[in-house]
Amino acid sequence: MAIATNPYAAWLTVIFALYAYSPVSGAKIDSNLSVSEAVMKAVRDNPSLAQLRARYDALQQIPSQVGTLPDPMIGLSAMNFPATNFHRRQEPMTQVQLSFLQSIPFPGKLRLQREAAEFDAQAAGLRVEELRLQIMANVRTIWWQAFYLDRALETVRSNRKLFREFIQIARKKYETGTGLQQDVLLAQLELSKLSAQEISLESMRDHQGITLNILMDLPEQGELGLVSEMKRNLEEVQSREYYFQRAETRPLLKQKMVQLEAANKRLNSAEKDRLPDFILGVNYGDRQGDNPNGSSRDDLLSVMLGVKVPIYASRKQDKAIVQRTAEVQGAVYASQDVRGQVRGAISRSLTDYSRARKQFELFESSILPQSNLTVQSMLSGYRVSQVDFLNLVRAQSTLLNYELQYWRAFVEAKQSLARLEAAVGEVDIYE
Repeated sequence: MAIATNPYAAWLTVIFALYAYSPVSGAKIDSNLSVSEAVMKAVRDNPSLAQLRARYDALQQIPSQVGTLPDPMIGLSAMNFPATNFHRRQEPMTQVQLSFLQSIPFPGKLRLQREAAEFDAQAAGLRVEELRLQIMANVRTIWWQAFYLDRALETVRSNRKLFREFIQIARKKYETGTGLQQDVLLAQLELSKLSAQEISLESMRDHQGITLNILMDLPEQGELGLVSEMKRNLEEVQSREYYFQRAETRPLLKQKMVQLEAANKRLNSAEKDRLPDFILGVNYGDRQGDNPNGSSRDDLLSVMLGVKVPIYASRKQDKAIVQRTAEVQGAVYASQDVRGQVRGAISRSLTDYSRARKQFELFESSILPQSNLTVQSMLSGYRVSQVDFLNLVRAQSTLLNYELQYWRAFVEAKQSLARLEAAVGEVDIYE
């Protein structure tokens, strides 16, 4: 086999290979994507999660900052120099002074500020986990909606094939004089209606595929194939109280409790702001020259202790206490509100699941088998001119609707479980 030596041919080969593997419009991204794989892909590189993680990392750096003493001040000054000649030895109080000043908050203030910042960082971390749960629930819900549309398209296409057979049967009966032309026209009309329904379903499936691709950070125009075969089992669920108890560890509820702790720490800090802060200062003065008795002048050392007096407390510190008290009350109400919302979401999810599960089992055990038998019986009767063609069409259309409702009930049950997982705050309760 000859090896090409033309450099242009080599470049064309590379370009073709890159193009073949690039995600172009209509390219199939995944032809067998399970719901678990979709969830994993969505949370791995989600930009919203990355943003919150970055904020969490930033907030983790704050406690050390606010819990540390203010930076001290070091000063250098020339004091009491004669204005006529600036001679250091002339006047006894002439000196070069080095000073050190340190502000010291009242004991406990820095600790409270640090603890409040630590709670803020902890709340940010819980917010990351909560968003992760919400993204997973959204992916699961959309995946199951796309799964339903796939099954609906299969059902409609299967019925289109069946109505083509009906047209052939009706046409043969008409040609042999045992049938009516209106039967052929009626079958063609039903076939056209199924074609219109298929177009609508394909459009909805494309929308769901685009949304799912965006959540997984994939090219939105790529064709997304899902797993088609899976166990159609719907599990028993526990009582509401059981899920209420498990939801107490949900990141959202823990976040609200942590935010309440942070608000309490800020209230305690505002109350301590009524207490004075201190300023400690040390000055060292270097002098030159001699005393009248001939001895050298001594250097001078000064120590200062200052106190900040909150004389404007009624307009400043007291107002801050009122503000922080209101923030604590708001955090309490927010926690209560979120707990009620979580319990409501759990209750709704359980109610929706119970209804969908009962419908699914009813369709699977009785309605679909009976409807199938009815259509087969009527088709046999129509072949021997014992059943009106209109009744046959109605029976088949009813069967189509039942099949769609069957898949809808199954998918709604799975979506309800996904919402239940998000409401409880635990993932992979059910697959």
